[in-house]
Amino acid sequence: MSTDAAARDARPRAGLGRSTAIFAVWTGLSRVIGLVREIIVAAMFGVSGSIAAFAIAFNIPNVIRSLVADSALSAALIPVYTEMVEGGRRRDAQRLVGAVAGLVSLILGALALAAIVAAPWVMPLFAPGLSSDLQDETVRLSQLMFPIVPLLGLTGVVSAVLQANGEFGATGFVPILWNGIIIAFLGYAAFALPDDDRITVYAIAIVVGTLGQLVLLTPFLARVERLRLSIGYRMPEIRRVLVLMLPVSLGLGMINVNAAIDNVFATLVSEEAVRAIDAAFRLYILPQGIFSVAISTVLFPTIARMVARRDSVGVREAVASGVRQIVFLLVPASLFLVVLAEPITRLTFQRGNFDAAATDLTSKALVTFTIGLVFNGASLLLLRTFYSLQMPWLTTKVAALGFVVNIVLDAIFYQPFGVSGIPLATSIASMVTFAVLMVLLRREIGGLGTRSLVDGFVRCLAAAGVMAVLAWSTWTVLDSALGRSTIAQIACMTMALAAGLAAYLSAALAFELPELGKLSSLIRPLR
Repeated sequence: MSTDAAARDARPRAGLGRSTAIFAVWTGLSRVIGLVREIIVAAMFGVSGSIAAFAIAFNIPNVIRSLVADSALSAALIPVYTEMVEGGRRRDAQRLVGAVAGLVSLILGALALAAIVAAPWVMPLFAPGLSSDLQDETVRLSQLMFPIVPLLGLTGVVSAVLQANGEFGATGFVPILWNGIIIAFLGYAAFALPDDDRITVYAIAIVVGTLGQLVLLTPFLARVERLRLSIGYRMPEIRRVLVLMLPVSLGLGMINVNAAIDNVFATLVSEEAVRAIDAAFRLYILPQGIFSVAISTVLFPTIARMVARRDSVGVREAVASGVRQIVFLLVPASLFLVVLAEPITRLTFQRGNFDAAATDLTSKALVTFTIGLVFNGASLLLLRTFYSLQMPWLTTKVAALGFVVNIVLDAIFYQPFGVSGIPLATSIASMVTFAVLMVLLRREIGGLGTRSLVDGFVRCLAAAGVMAVLAWSTWTVLDSALGRSTIAQIACMTMALAAGLAAYLSAALAFELPELGKLSSLIRPLR
Protein backbone atom coordinates (compact mmCIF):
# COMPACT_ATOMS: atom_id res chain seq x y z
CA MET A 1 0.00 0.00 0.00
CA SER A 2 1.32 3.45 -0.91
CA THR A 3 1.97 6.17 1.69
CA ASP A 4 -1.01 8.19 0.43
CA ALA A 5 -3.28 5.19 0.53
CA ALA A 6 -2.09 4.31 4.01
CA ALA A 7 -2.81 7.85 5.15
CA ARG A 8 -6.28 7.75 3.66
CA ASP A 9 -6.90 4.45 5.37
CA ALA A 10 -5.66 5.72 8.71
CA ARG A 11 -8.13 8.61 8.81
CA PRO A 12 -11.31 6.51 8.74
CA ARG A 13 -9.79 4.01 11.14
CA ALA A 14 -8.75 6.74 13.57
CA GLY A 15 -12.21 8.27 13.54
CA LEU A 16 -14.10 4.98 13.76
CA GLY A 17 -14.14 4.76 17.55
CA ARG A 18 -15.30 8.36 17.91
CA SER A 19 -17.94 7.98 15.19
CA THR A 20 -19.28 4.79 16.77
CA ALA A 21 -19.37 6.39 20.22
CA ILE A 22 -21.12 9.56 19.03
CA PHE A 23 -23.60 7.68 16.88
CA ALA A 24 -24.29 5.22 19.71
CA VAL A 25 -24.94 8.09 22.14
CA TRP A 26 -27.37 9.83 19.78
CA THR A 27 -29.00 6.55 18.81
CA GLY A 28 -29.32 5.49 22.44
CA LEU A 29 -30.83 8.83 23.40
CA SER A 30 -33.27 8.62 20.48
CA ARG A 31 -34.35 5.14 21.61
CA VAL A 32 -34.90 6.40 25.15
CA ILE A 33 -36.97 9.33 23.88
CA GLY A 34 -38.79 6.93 21.59
CA LEU A 35 -39.58 4.80 24.61
CA VAL A 36 -40.95 7.91 26.34
CA ARG A 37 -43.16 8.40 23.29
CA GLU A 38 -44.39 4.82 23.58
CA ILE A 39 -45.09 5.28 27.30
CA ILE A 40 -47.26 8.29 26.49
CA VAL A 41 -49.02 6.40 23.68
CA ALA A 42 -49.66 3.41 25.96
CA ALA A 43 -51.17 5.62 28.66
CA MET A 44 -53.35 7.51 26.15
CA PHE A 45 -54.59 4.60 24.03
CA GLY A 46 -53.98 1.29 25.85
CA VAL A 47 -53.90 -1.82 23.62
CA SER A 48 -57.38 -1.91 22.08
CA GLY A 49 -59.57 0.24 19.86
CA SER A 50 -58.07 2.88 17.59
CA ILE A 51 -54.46 2.12 18.55
CA ALA A 52 -54.81 -1.36 16.99
CA ALA A 53 -55.90 0.31 13.74
CA PHE A 54 -53.01 2.77 14.04
CA ALA A 55 -50.41 0.00 14.47
CA ILE A 56 -51.53 -1.65 11.23
CA ALA A 57 -51.95 1.65 9.37
CA PHE A 58 -48.43 2.78 10.30
CA ASN A 59 -46.87 -0.55 9.41
CA ILE A 60 -48.00 -0.57 5.77
CA PRO A 61 -46.32 2.75 4.80
CA ASN A 62 -43.30 1.35 6.64
CA VAL A 63 -43.36 -1.71 4.37
CA ILE A 64 -43.46 0.49 1.25
CA ARG A 65 -40.75 2.72 2.71
CA SER A 66 -38.48 -0.25 3.39
CA LEU A 67 -39.07 -1.66 -0.10
CA VAL A 68 -38.24 1.49 -2.05
CA ALA A 69 -36.85 4.12 0.31
CA ASP A 70 -34.72 4.99 3.32
CA SER A 71 -32.50 2.04 4.37
CA ALA A 72 -32.65 0.34 0.98
CA LEU A 73 -31.50 3.52 -0.75
CA SER A 74 -28.65 3.97 1.71
CA ALA A 75 -27.53 0.37 1.34
CA ALA A 76 -27.52 0.62 -2.48
CA LEU A 77 -26.12 4.16 -2.78
CA ILE A 78 -23.22 4.11 -0.29
CA PRO A 79 -21.09 1.43 -2.04
CA VAL A 80 -21.46 3.05 -5.49
CA TYR A 81 -20.98 6.61 -4.20
CA THR A 82 -17.95 5.58 -2.11
CA GLU A 83 -16.36 3.78 -5.05
CA MET A 84 -16.73 6.90 -7.23
CA VAL A 85 -15.25 9.20 -4.57
CA GLU A 86 -12.37 6.79 -3.90
CA GLY A 87 -11.72 6.72 -7.65
CA GLY A 88 -11.37 10.52 -7.83
CA ARG A 89 -14.76 11.10 -9.49
CA ARG A 90 -16.21 13.55 -6.99
CA ARG A 91 -18.18 15.58 -9.53
CA ASP A 92 -19.76 12.45 -11.02
CA ALA A 93 -20.65 11.38 -7.49
CA GLN A 94 -22.45 14.72 -7.02
CA ARG A 95 -24.40 14.15 -10.23
CA LEU A 96 -25.31 10.66 -9.01
CA VAL A 97 -26.73 12.01 -5.75
CA GLY A 98 -28.82 14.62 -7.56
CA ALA A 99 -30.17 12.09 -10.02
CA VAL A 100 -31.08 9.58 -7.30
CA ALA A 101 -32.81 12.31 -5.27
CA GLY A 102 -34.77 13.43 -8.34
CA LEU A 103 -35.93 9.91 -9.17
CA VAL A 104 -36.88 9.31 -5.55
CA SER A 105 -39.01 12.45 -5.46
CA LEU A 106 -40.82 11.53 -8.67
CA ILE A 107 -41.34 7.79 -8.17
CA LEU A 108 -42.10 7.72 -4.45
CA GLY A 109 -44.43 10.71 -4.68
CA ALA A 110 -46.46 8.92 -7.34
CA LEU A 111 -46.37 5.68 -5.33
CA ALA A 112 -47.64 7.40 -2.18
CA LEU A 113 -50.49 8.99 -4.14
CA ALA A 114 -51.47 5.62 -5.61
CA ALA A 115 -51.39 4.04 -2.14
CA ILE A 116 -53.71 6.73 -0.76
CA VAL A 117 -56.21 6.09 -3.57
CA ALA A 118 -56.06 2.29 -3.21
CA ALA A 119 -56.18 2.23 0.62
CA PRO A 120 -59.96 1.55 0.96
CA TRP A 121 -59.57 -1.69 -0.96
CA VAL A 122 -56.10 -2.79 0.23
CA MET A 123 -55.82 -1.90 3.92
CA PRO A 124 -58.72 -4.09 5.21
CA LEU A 125 -56.80 -7.10 3.90
CA PHE A 126 -54.19 -6.48 6.62
CA ALA A 127 -56.76 -6.34 9.43
CA PRO A 128 -59.00 -9.39 8.91
CA GLY A 129 -59.69 -9.88 12.61
CA LEU A 130 -60.69 -6.28 13.36
CA SER A 131 -64.24 -4.92 13.31
CA SER A 132 -65.47 -3.03 10.23
CA ASP A 133 -65.24 0.26 12.14
CA LEU A 134 -61.59 -0.37 13.01
CA GLN A 135 -60.88 -1.42 9.43
CA ASP A 136 -62.28 1.93 8.26
CA GLU A 137 -60.10 3.66 10.84
CA THR A 138 -57.09 1.75 9.52
CA VAL A 139 -57.81 3.05 6.01
CA ARG A 140 -58.17 6.67 7.17
CA LEU A 141 -55.01 6.67 9.29
CA SER A 142 -52.93 5.03 6.57
CA GLN A 143 -54.02 7.69 4.07
CA LEU A 144 -52.82 10.36 6.48
CA MET A 145 -49.42 8.68 6.87
CA PHE A 146 -48.57 7.54 3.33
CA PRO A 147 -46.80 10.89 2.58
CA ILE A 148 -43.93 9.73 4.81
CA VAL A 149 -42.81 7.41 1.98
CA PRO A 150 -41.27 10.07 -0.35
CA LEU A 151 -40.04 12.08 2.65
CA LEU A 152 -38.20 9.06 4.01
CA GLY A 153 -36.83 8.31 0.55
CA LEU A 154 -35.18 11.73 0.33
CA THR A 155 -33.99 11.42 3.92
CA GLY A 156 -32.40 8.10 2.99
CA VAL A 157 -30.44 9.73 0.14
CA VAL A 158 -29.22 12.58 2.35
CA SER A 159 -28.30 10.24 5.23
CA ALA A 160 -26.37 7.93 2.89
CA VAL A 161 -24.23 10.78 1.55
CA LEU A 162 -23.57 12.18 5.02
CA GLN A 163 -22.55 8.79 6.43
CA ALA A 164 -20.36 8.03 3.41
CA ASN A 165 -18.53 11.29 4.20
CA GLY A 166 -18.10 10.36 7.87
CA GLU A 167 -20.87 12.66 9.21
CA PHE A 168 -22.74 10.54 11.75
CA GLY A 169 -23.72 13.15 14.34
CA ALA A 170 -26.57 14.71 12.37
CA THR A 171 -27.98 11.40 11.13
CA GLY A 172 -27.85 10.06 14.67
CA PHE A 173 -29.69 13.11 16.02
CA VAL A 174 -32.66 13.30 13.63
CA PRO A 175 -34.61 10.44 15.29
CA ILE A 176 -34.48 12.51 18.50
CA LEU A 177 -36.10 15.38 16.63
CA TRP A 178 -38.70 13.01 15.15
CA ASN A 179 -39.65 11.66 18.56
CA GLY A 180 -39.61 15.13 20.12
CA ILE A 181 -42.07 16.50 17.57
CA ILE A 182 -44.42 13.57 18.08
CA ILE A 183 -44.28 13.91 21.87
CA ALA A 184 -45.12 17.62 21.55
CA PHE A 185 -48.15 16.83 19.36
CA LEU A 186 -49.29 14.09 21.75
CA GLY A 187 -48.97 16.46 24.70
CA TYR A 188 -51.16 19.01 22.91
CA ALA A 189 -53.71 16.31 22.05
CA ALA A 190 -53.81 14.98 25.62
CA PHE A 191 -54.60 18.36 27.15
CA ALA A 192 -56.54 20.17 24.42
CA LEU A 193 -58.49 17.60 22.38
CA PRO A 194 -61.23 15.02 23.03
CA ASP A 195 -60.32 11.33 23.00
CA ASP A 196 -61.73 10.67 19.52
CA ASP A 197 -59.42 13.23 17.87
CA ARG A 198 -56.16 12.20 19.53
CA ILE A 199 -55.30 9.29 17.23
CA THR A 200 -55.60 11.62 14.22
CA VAL A 201 -53.13 14.04 15.79
CA TYR A 202 -50.75 11.12 16.36
CA ALA A 203 -50.86 10.25 12.65
CA ILE A 204 -50.30 13.89 11.62
CA ALA A 205 -47.38 14.12 14.06
CA ILE A 206 -45.69 11.17 12.30
CA VAL A 207 -45.75 13.09 9.02
CA VAL A 208 -44.58 16.39 10.54
CA GLY A 209 -41.76 14.64 12.40
CA THR A 210 -40.62 12.90 9.21
CA LEU A 211 -40.55 16.22 7.35
CA GLY A 212 -38.59 17.74 10.24
CA GLN A 213 -35.85 15.12 9.83
CA LEU A 214 -35.31 16.04 6.19
CA VAL A 215 -35.32 19.77 6.91
CA LEU A 216 -32.70 19.35 9.65
CA LEU A 217 -30.34 17.23 7.52
CA THR A 218 -30.39 19.46 4.42
CA PRO A 219 -27.93 22.12 5.74
CA PHE A 220 -25.48 19.39 6.80
CA LEU A 221 -25.61 17.93 3.29
CA ALA A 222 -24.72 21.35 1.84
CA ARG A 223 -21.41 21.22 3.74
CA VAL A 224 -20.21 18.01 2.07
CA GLU A 225 -22.08 17.79 -1.24
CA ARG A 226 -24.07 19.95 -3.66
CA LEU A 227 -27.53 18.56 -4.24
CA ARG A 228 -28.95 19.43 -7.66
CA LEU A 229 -32.08 17.48 -8.41
CA SER A 230 -32.23 15.89 -11.86
CA ILE A 231 -33.63 12.84 -13.62
CA GLY A 232 -30.28 11.57 -14.86
CA TYR A 233 -31.43 8.03 -15.47
CA ARG A 234 -28.90 7.60 -18.29
CA MET A 235 -25.92 7.63 -15.94
CA PRO A 236 -24.54 4.09 -15.76
CA GLU A 237 -24.09 4.50 -12.01
CA ILE A 238 -27.82 5.21 -11.64
CA ARG A 239 -28.52 1.87 -13.22
CA ARG A 240 -26.01 0.26 -10.85
CA VAL A 241 -27.73 1.81 -7.86
CA LEU A 242 -31.13 0.65 -9.11
CA VAL A 243 -29.82 -2.84 -9.83
CA LEU A 244 -28.34 -2.98 -6.33
CA MET A 245 -31.44 -1.47 -4.82
CA LEU A 246 -33.84 -4.09 -6.16
CA PRO A 247 -32.46 -7.02 -4.16
CA VAL A 248 -31.59 -4.77 -1.22
CA SER A 249 -35.18 -3.52 -1.17
CA LEU A 250 -36.52 -7.04 -1.27
CA GLY A 251 -34.11 -8.12 1.47
CA LEU A 252 -34.69 -5.21 3.85
CA GLY A 253 -38.33 -4.88 2.94
CA MET A 254 -38.96 -8.51 3.80
CA ILE A 255 -38.38 -7.62 7.45
CA ASN A 256 -41.29 -5.19 7.42
CA VAL A 257 -43.39 -7.51 5.27
CA ASN A 258 -42.86 -10.05 8.04
CA ALA A 259 -44.14 -7.47 10.53
CA ALA A 260 -47.22 -6.89 8.39
CA ILE A 261 -47.89 -10.64 8.23
CA ASP A 262 -47.36 -10.84 12.00
CA ASN A 263 -50.05 -8.18 12.41
CA VAL A 264 -52.46 -10.19 10.29
CA PHE A 265 -52.02 -13.22 12.57
CA ALA A 266 -52.14 -10.97 15.65
CA THR A 267 -55.62 -9.75 14.66
CA LEU A 268 -56.68 -13.40 14.59
CA VAL A 269 -55.45 -13.85 18.17
CA SER A 270 -57.28 -10.80 19.57
CA GLU A 271 -57.73 -7.09 19.04
CA GLU A 272 -55.36 -6.44 21.96
CA ALA A 273 -52.61 -8.70 20.57
CA VAL A 274 -51.67 -6.25 17.79
CA ARG A 275 -50.72 -3.43 20.13
CA ALA A 276 -49.31 -5.76 22.83
CA ILE A 277 -46.85 -7.23 20.31
CA ASP A 278 -46.03 -3.75 19.03
CA ALA A 279 -45.33 -2.51 22.59
CA ALA A 280 -43.13 -5.55 23.27
CA PHE A 281 -41.26 -4.87 20.05
CA ARG A 282 -40.47 -1.32 21.27
CA LEU A 283 -38.76 -2.74 24.36
CA TYR A 284 -37.04 -5.50 22.39
CA ILE A 285 -35.64 -3.10 19.80
CA LEU A 286 -34.22 -0.66 22.39
CA PRO A 287 -30.87 -2.42 23.01
CA GLN A 288 -30.53 -3.32 19.33
CA GLY A 289 -31.04 0.30 18.35
CA ILE A 290 -28.47 1.50 20.84
CA PHE A 291 -25.75 -1.04 20.10
CA SER A 292 -26.02 -3.10 16.90
CA VAL A 293 -27.51 -0.33 14.73
CA ALA A 294 -24.75 2.04 15.83
CA ILE A 295 -21.95 -0.46 15.18
CA SER A 296 -23.39 -1.61 11.84
CA THR A 297 -24.10 1.91 10.58
CA VAL A 298 -20.64 3.23 11.40
CA LEU A 299 -18.80 0.16 10.06
CA PHE A 300 -20.77 0.11 6.78
CA PRO A 301 -18.89 2.96 5.00
CA THR A 302 -15.58 1.69 6.40
CA ILE A 303 -16.18 -1.80 5.05
CA ALA A 304 -17.30 -0.29 1.72
CA ARG A 305 -13.99 1.61 1.49
CA MET A 306 -12.02 -1.56 2.28
CA VAL A 307 -13.92 -3.45 -0.42
CA ALA A 308 -13.22 -0.66 -2.92
CA ARG A 309 -9.49 -0.96 -2.09
CA ARG A 310 -9.64 -4.78 -2.18
CA ASP A 311 -8.50 -4.99 1.45
CA SER A 312 -9.92 -8.45 2.18
CA VAL A 313 -8.02 -8.82 5.44
CA GLY A 314 -9.43 -5.52 6.70
CA VAL A 315 -12.97 -6.60 5.76
CA ARG A 316 -12.64 -9.87 7.68
CA GLU A 317 -11.22 -8.15 10.75
CA ALA A 318 -13.86 -5.39 10.73
CA VAL A 319 -16.78 -7.80 10.36
CA ALA A 320 -15.52 -10.28 12.96
CA SER A 321 -14.79 -7.50 15.44
CA GLY A 322 -18.20 -5.93 14.85
CA VAL A 323 -20.04 -9.22 15.36
CA ARG A 324 -18.13 -9.88 18.60
CA GLN A 325 -18.98 -6.40 19.89
CA ILE A 326 -22.66 -6.89 19.07
CA VAL A 327 -22.72 -10.27 20.81
CA PHE A 328 -20.92 -8.86 23.85
CA LEU A 329 -23.51 -6.09 24.23
CA LEU A 330 -26.73 -7.87 23.25
CA VAL A 331 -26.39 -11.20 25.10
CA PRO A 332 -26.67 -9.59 28.57
CA ALA A 333 -29.41 -7.27 27.33
CA SER A 334 -31.36 -10.33 26.12
CA LEU A 335 -31.15 -12.21 29.42
CA PHE A 336 -31.99 -9.09 31.42
CA LEU A 337 -35.17 -8.60 29.37
CA VAL A 338 -36.10 -12.27 29.71
CA VAL A 339 -35.76 -12.59 33.49
CA LEU A 340 -37.38 -9.20 34.23
CA ALA A 341 -39.86 -8.96 31.35
CA GLU A 342 -42.95 -8.44 33.49
CA PRO A 343 -41.57 -5.77 35.89
CA ILE A 344 -39.92 -3.94 32.97
CA THR A 345 -43.20 -3.88 31.07
CA ARG A 346 -45.15 -2.85 34.17
CA LEU A 347 -42.77 -0.01 35.00
CA THR A 348 -42.63 1.20 31.40
CA PHE A 349 -46.24 1.02 30.27
CA GLN A 350 -48.72 0.22 33.04
CA ARG A 351 -50.57 3.51 33.59
CA GLY A 352 -53.61 5.22 32.18
CA ASN A 353 -55.40 2.93 29.70
CA PHE A 354 -52.60 0.35 29.81
CA ASP A 355 -53.73 -2.04 32.56
CA ALA A 356 -52.39 -5.19 34.26
CA ALA A 357 -53.89 -7.44 31.58
CA ALA A 358 -52.05 -5.47 28.89
CA THR A 359 -48.83 -5.83 30.90
CA ASP A 360 -49.29 -9.59 31.04
CA LEU A 361 -49.83 -9.86 27.27
CA THR A 362 -46.93 -7.56 26.44
CA SER A 363 -44.43 -9.23 28.78
CA LYS A 364 -45.23 -12.66 27.30
CA ALA A 365 -44.54 -11.32 23.81
CA LEU A 366 -41.33 -9.63 25.03
CA VAL A 367 -39.86 -12.90 26.35
CA THR A 368 -40.21 -14.73 23.04
CA PHE A 369 -39.12 -11.69 21.02
CA THR A 370 -35.91 -11.45 23.05
CA ILE A 371 -34.79 -14.98 22.21
CA GLY A 372 -33.76 -13.79 18.74
CA LEU A 373 -32.31 -10.39 19.73
CA VAL A 374 -28.61 -11.27 19.37
CA PHE A 375 -29.08 -13.01 16.04
CA ASN A 376 -31.17 -10.23 14.55
CA GLY A 377 -28.71 -7.59 15.77
CA ALA A 378 -25.65 -9.36 14.36
CA SER A 379 -27.46 -9.95 11.05
CA LEU A 380 -27.60 -6.18 10.50
CA LEU A 381 -23.82 -6.07 10.15
CA LEU A 382 -23.67 -9.18 7.95
CA LEU A 383 -26.29 -7.71 5.61
CA ARG A 384 -24.36 -4.45 5.25
CA THR A 385 -21.19 -6.40 4.49
CA PHE A 386 -22.91 -8.11 1.56
CA TYR A 387 -24.13 -4.70 0.36
CA SER A 388 -20.54 -3.41 0.52
CA LEU A 389 -19.49 -6.41 -1.56
CA GLN A 390 -22.31 -5.45 -3.96
CA MET A 391 -23.77 -8.95 -3.66
CA PRO A 392 -27.29 -8.14 -2.45
CA TRP A 393 -29.07 -10.96 -4.26
CA LEU A 394 -27.67 -13.46 -1.78
CA THR A 395 -29.22 -11.54 1.10
CA THR A 396 -32.51 -11.36 -0.79
CA LYS A 397 -32.62 -15.13 -1.04
CA VAL A 398 -31.83 -15.42 2.67
CA ALA A 399 -34.54 -12.88 3.50
CA ALA A 400 -37.00 -14.87 1.40
CA LEU A 401 -36.06 -17.99 3.36
CA GLY A 402 -36.61 -16.10 6.62
CA PHE A 403 -39.97 -14.86 5.35
CA VAL A 404 -41.13 -18.39 4.57
CA VAL A 405 -39.93 -19.69 7.94
CA ASN A 406 -41.67 -16.81 9.75
CA ILE A 407 -45.03 -17.16 8.01
CA VAL A 408 -45.09 -20.95 8.41
CA LEU A 409 -44.26 -20.68 12.12
CA ASP A 410 -46.81 -17.86 12.56
CA ALA A 411 -49.48 -20.19 11.20
CA ILE A 412 -48.30 -23.02 13.49
CA PHE A 413 -47.78 -21.00 16.68
CA TYR A 414 -50.50 -18.33 16.79
CA GLN A 415 -53.27 -20.63 18.03
CA PRO A 416 -51.54 -22.80 20.65
CA PHE A 417 -49.24 -20.04 22.00
CA GLY A 418 -51.40 -16.95 21.38
CA VAL A 419 -49.60 -13.63 21.75
CA SER A 420 -46.26 -15.38 22.52
CA GLY A 421 -46.32 -17.48 19.36
CA ILE A 422 -45.91 -14.69 16.82
CA PRO A 423 -42.72 -13.19 18.34
CA LEU A 424 -41.39 -16.74 18.81
CA ALA A 425 -41.76 -17.32 15.07
CA THR A 426 -39.85 -14.09 14.43
CA SER A 427 -37.03 -15.15 16.77
CA ILE A 428 -36.60 -18.56 15.17
CA ALA A 429 -36.59 -16.96 11.71
CA SER A 430 -33.86 -14.56 12.92
CA MET A 431 -31.72 -17.51 14.07
CA VAL A 432 -32.11 -19.28 10.74
CA THR A 433 -31.25 -16.23 8.64
CA PHE A 434 -28.22 -15.38 10.82
CA ALA A 435 -26.83 -18.90 10.46
CA VAL A 436 -27.25 -18.88 6.69
CA LEU A 437 -25.71 -15.39 6.36
CA MET A 438 -22.68 -16.50 8.39
CA VAL A 439 -22.09 -19.53 6.17
CA LEU A 440 -22.41 -17.51 2.96
CA LEU A 441 -20.21 -14.65 4.17
CA ARG A 442 -17.45 -17.01 5.32
CA ARG A 443 -17.45 -18.46 1.82
CA GLU A 444 -17.19 -15.03 0.18
CA ILE A 445 -14.50 -13.36 2.31
CA GLY A 446 -12.42 -16.38 3.24
CA GLY A 447 -13.42 -16.99 6.85
CA LEU A 448 -14.60 -15.06 9.88
CA GLY A 449 -12.81 -16.83 12.72
CA THR A 450 -15.92 -18.86 13.51
CA ARG A 451 -14.28 -20.78 16.34
CA SER A 452 -13.32 -17.51 18.03
CA LEU A 453 -16.85 -16.15 17.56
CA VAL A 454 -18.43 -19.26 19.07
CA ASP A 455 -16.00 -19.19 21.98
CA GLY A 456 -16.79 -15.52 22.60
CA PHE A 457 -20.53 -16.20 22.44
CA VAL A 458 -20.30 -19.01 25.00
CA ARG A 459 -18.24 -16.90 27.40
CA CYS A 460 -20.61 -13.93 26.96
CA LEU A 461 -23.55 -16.25 27.67
CA ALA A 462 -21.88 -17.56 30.83
CA ALA A 463 -21.11 -14.02 32.03
CA ALA A 464 -24.65 -12.91 31.20
CA GLY A 465 -26.02 -15.89 33.18
CA VAL A 466 -24.24 -14.57 36.27
CA MET A 467 -25.70 -11.13 35.53
CA ALA A 468 -29.24 -12.48 35.11
CA VAL A 469 -29.18 -14.35 38.44
CA LEU A 470 -27.92 -11.34 40.38
CA ALA A 471 -30.27 -8.88 38.62
CA TRP A 472 -33.33 -11.09 39.23
CA SER A 473 -32.35 -11.72 42.86
CA THR A 474 -31.79 -8.02 43.51
CA TRP A 475 -35.14 -7.05 41.99
CA THR A 476 -37.02 -9.81 43.87
CA VAL A 477 -35.65 -8.82 47.27
CA LEU A 478 -36.22 -5.09 46.74
CA ASP A 479 -39.67 -5.60 45.22
CA SER A 480 -40.80 -7.46 48.34
CA ALA A 481 -39.31 -4.81 50.60
CA LEU A 482 -40.31 -1.61 48.76
CA GLY A 483 -43.65 -2.43 47.14
CA ARG A 484 -45.17 -1.55 43.75
CA SER A 485 -45.33 2.25 43.73
CA THR A 486 -43.70 3.88 40.69
CA ILE A 487 -40.83 5.33 42.71
CA ALA A 488 -40.25 2.01 44.46
CA GLN A 489 -40.23 0.14 41.14
CA ILE A 490 -37.81 2.64 39.62
CA ALA A 491 -35.51 2.05 42.59
CA CYS A 492 -35.86 -1.73 42.26
CA MET A 493 -35.11 -1.71 38.53
CA THR A 494 -32.21 0.73 38.87
CA MET A 495 -30.56 -1.39 41.55
CA ALA A 496 -31.21 -4.59 39.58
CA LEU A 497 -29.65 -3.03 36.49
CA ALA A 498 -26.64 -1.75 38.44
CA ALA A 499 -26.10 -5.10 40.15
CA GLY A 500 -26.47 -6.97 36.86
CA LEU A 501 -24.08 -4.64 35.04
CA ALA A 502 -21.45 -4.96 37.78
CA ALA A 503 -21.82 -8.75 37.72
CA TYR A 504 -21.51 -8.90 33.93
CA LEU A 505 -18.43 -6.69 33.78
CA SER A 506 -16.78 -8.64 36.59
CA ALA A 507 -17.58 -11.97 34.93
CA ALA A 508 -16.38 -10.65 31.55
CA LEU A 509 -13.10 -9.66 33.20
CA ALA A 510 -12.79 -13.08 34.85
CA PHE A 511 -13.58 -14.85 31.57
CA GLU A 512 -11.00 -12.64 29.78
CA LEU A 513 -13.37 -11.30 27.15
CA PRO A 514 -11.34 -8.97 24.89
CA GLU A 515 -14.45 -6.98 23.94
CA LEU A 516 -14.34 -5.34 27.37
CA GLY A 517 -11.18 -3.48 26.38
CA LYS A 518 -12.56 -2.59 22.96
CA LEU A 519 -15.68 -1.17 24.59
CA SER A 520 -13.48 1.12 26.67
CA SER A 521 -11.78 2.36 23.49
CA LEU A 522 -15.16 3.37 22.07
CA ILE A 523 -16.10 5.30 25.20
CA ARG A 524 -12.73 7.07 25.49
CA PRO A 525 -13.18 9.38 22.43
CA LEU A 526 -16.17 11.03 24.11
CA ARG A 527 -14.17 12.26 27.08
